[in-house]
Amino acid sequence: MNELVGNRTTFGSYDEKDVHFLLKDLSAYKLEGTIEHREKNIQSGEHYSETLPIEYQPPAHYLQVFKETLEEYKQKVALCTGIVAEQILHQKGENTVLVSLARAGTPIGILIKRYIQQKYHIELPHYSISIIRDRGIDENAIRHILREHPGKSIQFIDGWTGKGAISIELTKACEAFCNKYGVEIDDTLAVLADPGQCTSLYGTREDFLIPSACLNSTVSGLVSRTVLNKELIGENDFHGAKYYEHLRGEDVSNEYLDVVTNEFSKVTEDACLIAENLLKNHEEATFKGMEEVVEMAERFGIESTHFVKPGVGETTRVLLRRVPWKILMKDPTSPYVRHIILLAKERNVEIVHYPNMSYTCCGLIKKVENNE
Repeated sequence: MNELVGNRTTFGSYDEKDVHFLLKDLSAYKLEGTIEHREKNIQSGEHYSETLPIEYQPPAHYLQVFKETLEEYKQKVALCTGIVAEQILHQKGENTVLVSLARAGTPIGILIKRYIQQKYHIELPHYSISIIRDRGIDENAIRHILREHPGKSIQFIDGWTGKGAISIELTKACEAFCNKYGVEIDDTLAVLADPGQCTSLYGTREDFLIPSACLNSTVSGLVSRTVLNKELIGENDFHGAKYYEHLRGEDVSNEYLDVVTNEFSKVTEDACLIAENLLKNHEEATFKGMEEVVEMAERFGIESTHFVKPGVGETTRVLLRRVPWKILMKDPTSPYVRHIILLAKERNVEIVHYPNMSYTCCGLIKKVENNE
C-alpha cells in the first residue's frame, strides 16, 4: 500500500493541516496528450482516466476575470460553505471524517473544514481521494480512512453537480464496498451548488459560478486530475495523480481559500438559518436535471448524454479540456458566464441562446471522427 502523500514537501501546494491526499504520485510519468488526440482516444473507447489533458494555461485577461469573479462571489461561496458545514455537523456531529472527491471537491472540503474549525473549534480530519466515472471509488483509500478512524462517519464532498454522474457513481461504489467488505458508508454527497437536484445536502440549487471552477490545478493545490490505468496503478495502490510543481508561480490555490475563509464571520448567522430551514424541509434528490439533458441530446442530435455537460462548472471543464461543439446559454448577459464567453471566443466555439433550461449554461462536446 502506498503511503499517503499529503506532505507539503512531496505532493501538492496545500498545507497538510488542510488536507491529506490519498493518491499515488505519478509526477515522473508523461501522461498528457493534446485535447484533440485525447478526445479521439476517449471516443474510440479509451477511458478518460487513463491519460491526462495538457493543463490549460490561462492568459492574463482570463486570470483577471477569475480574480474579479472571486471578489464578486467570495461571500456567496462562504455562505454556501457555511450552509453545508452546518448541515454536516447537525447530521453527523464531531464523529465525522471529511472526504473530498479529487480534484474539484478538494478546495471545497478544505473550506468546510476551516468553517467548522473557525466557528466551533472542532478539527475534523480531511482527506482527498479519487472517484472515477464507470470505474468507481478508490477502495484502498476508503479502507485506509476506516483503519485510521474506526467508528467515525465519512462525509463525501464535491464542488457542484452537473447531471449527477458522480452522485450515481458514488452510490454504486458504496453499495459495492458494502457487499465486498460488509461496511455501510453513507453515499450522500455534499456540494456547494446542486442545480441538477442530484443530492439532498447542498448550499444552493442555483447554478452559480464557484470561482474554483474557472481554473484547473492552479486552484486545486497543483494536483492533476486522478489517473487509473493498469500500467501505473497496482492492485494495492491508491489511484494516481501528478503534482505540477512547475506551475508554482501561477498557483492561486491558497489565495482562493484565504479570500473565502475571511468571509466566514460575516455569513455564520445566515448560514445557520438557511441550514436549519433546509434540514426542516428536507428535499431528496430527484435528478431533475437529467431530464433536461436527455431533451438537449435529442434536440441537437447527440447520441450519448456523456457529450452533454450541464452547469457552469461542467461547461467550463468542457472548454478547458475537451473538444467543445456548442455552448448553450440561458442568459448570455449573466455574470456567471463571463469567463465562458472568453474561453468560447478563444476556442472559436458557437454560443447558442437556450433560455428554457434550469441550468445557467451547458457544454456540448463535439463528435470527433477517427479518420480526420
